[in-house]
Amino acid sequence: MKNKGNKQKTKKKGSENVFGCDLTEHLQGSGQDVPQVLQKCAEFIEQYGIVDGIYRLSGVTSNIQRLRYS
Repeated sequence: MKNKGNKQKTKKKGSENVFGCDLTEHLQGSGQDVPQVLQKCAEFIEQYGIVDGIYRLSGVTSNIQRLRYS
């Protein structure tokens, strides 16, 4: 039987940094409302229609039908 030993995790949970910096500070410095990587992903999905209904939200069927037919 192999002894796996104790591996220490170096990544800390709950980190507020994204790509090495604070997201709020990055957006304020860049003048953007949405991170560029998310904007590019959304543009690609909308242009090529990769997945039908990707932006759909789950909800109560009766409310969805009411909205659909109003």
